[in-house]
Amino acid sequence: MEMLSLEQLGDEIAELSTHLDAATAHLLDLIRAFDSRAGWNTGFRSCAAWLSWRVGLDIGAARERVRVAHALETLPRLAHALSRGELSYAKVRALTRVATPETEERLLTVGRAGTADHVERIVRGWRRMDRKAEAREDARRHACRALHVYQTEDGMVTIRGRLAPEVGAVLVQALNAAREALYQQGRQQTFDSPGDISAETPTMAQQQADALALLAESALHHGIDPGTPGERYQVVVHVDAPARGGSGRSGSVCSRGRYTRFRGNVSAPGVRREQGGDAARARRPRGGSGDPNSHDSTRATPSTSSP
Repeated sequence: MEMLSLEQLGDEIAELSTHLDAATAHLLDLIRAFDSRAGWNTGFRSCAAWLSWRVGLDIGAARERVRVAHALETLPRLAHALSRGELSYAKVRALTRVATPETEERLLTVGRAGTADHVERIVRGWRRMDRKAEAREDARRHACRALHVYQTEDGMVTIRGRLAPEVGAVLVQALNAAREALYQQGRQQTFDSPGDISAETPTMAQQQADALALLAESALHHGIDPGTPGERYQVVVHVDAPARGGSGRSGSVCSRGRYTRFRGNVSAPGVRREQGGDAARARRPRGGSGDPNSHDSTRATPSTSSP
């Protein structure tokens, strides 16, 4: 080493770094194949955990290796530049955070022209712009939401609408669950009364219509409650005299003035006050927990929010 000039030392460093980057490209190919075939599934939680144990990488660095390895599968230009030593692993790691097949060529030019620090700054700015563009697109989709319900001449009701992607996904999942519930109900009816069930199988469109009807009926039956299921209760208080308004509580008086019902956020399960003053268990929605006998009825304070 002492016989080499500074220029020769610099060339050796650059050449060896190129070989290391090329070897890293091959290593990433191996990691991607190993992860795709679940070679780590021998008691480890992930490929990154296996790399941390087998190779000694920090768990964060191991996760990055796995992420970059899979990202390069759809970015052939960046993968080729890394394998030839044209781009360092540090640059490729940064570029794969934002690169897509459509933007790969532009980002490859950025990687070749700048330093690793320069590339990191550009990627951070690119991600900020992506987030702003995504927020604008989300706002545009939200503003385009609509649901049209109208009745045709034959009395049928037609529904047409546009929903945001996440809302549409929830609706599809709910329809699938309702269709499954109707299917299981039909199977049970067939088992109980095989002669009373029609052999005609409804089409998918008819099943979807039946599922939507079931969702609507369920919403009306259970009520649409914005509160947390485990925190909202119905409180029934038995009084000797008709309840009067102006108490500041949201509620309604039942027939004959014997019971007042409140619905809101309360700290204890629903209770009923009997004539003798003893608290008895009242209806509690599904999902409620706790021993009703351990709560005094005076703690059941109804909320002042609208029901």
